[in-house]
Amino acid sequence: MLNRNTTARGLGRKLMLAGILAAATIAGPTLAFAGGCPSDKFKADVRAPVAHAAKGVTDTVLAAIDLAKEPAKIAGRQLRLRKLVIEPGGIVPWHSHGDRPAIIYIADGEIVEYASNCAVPIVHKAGDVARETSGTSHWWQNNGTKTVILFSSDILHDQHDKHM
Repeated sequence: MLNRNTTARGLGRKLMLAGILAAATIAGPTLAFAGGCPSDKFKADVRAPVAHAAKGVTDTVLAAIDLAKEPAKIAGRQLRLRKLVIEPGGIVPWHSHGDRPAIIYIADGEIVEYASNCAVPIVHKAGDVARETSGTSHWWQNNGTKTVILFSSDILHDQHDKHM
């Protein structure tokens, strides 16, 4: 019985997270996202790529759906949900969302994003949602003393893409 209840609670949490991510997707530009780039600091290509390697990051795929097999029939694309755990001092290296839009939910902790299209670092706190679109290239760093947990929902094109 304990396993059944534990599994049900885990499923409930996953469904709640999926609902949050879906609502953020549907709301699109009408939803105010905490931890975003201030409008007066939003500019294309204001930050150059950096070569930091991944450090202190665990990236786990929780679920994936082959979109070619769904009614949308999007060949070569996969909708996936990942959990990223970033230790203090950890780095999610520079990567692009040119071909991989994503929505990030910050579940725990505080992390700083250094985006190509924002002239200042962006601080994301637990409960924030970040939208990552085709104009975004960036890297993230946990400058705090607490582990950060992120949930990322993205539409992957290249299944061999090793970028976070």
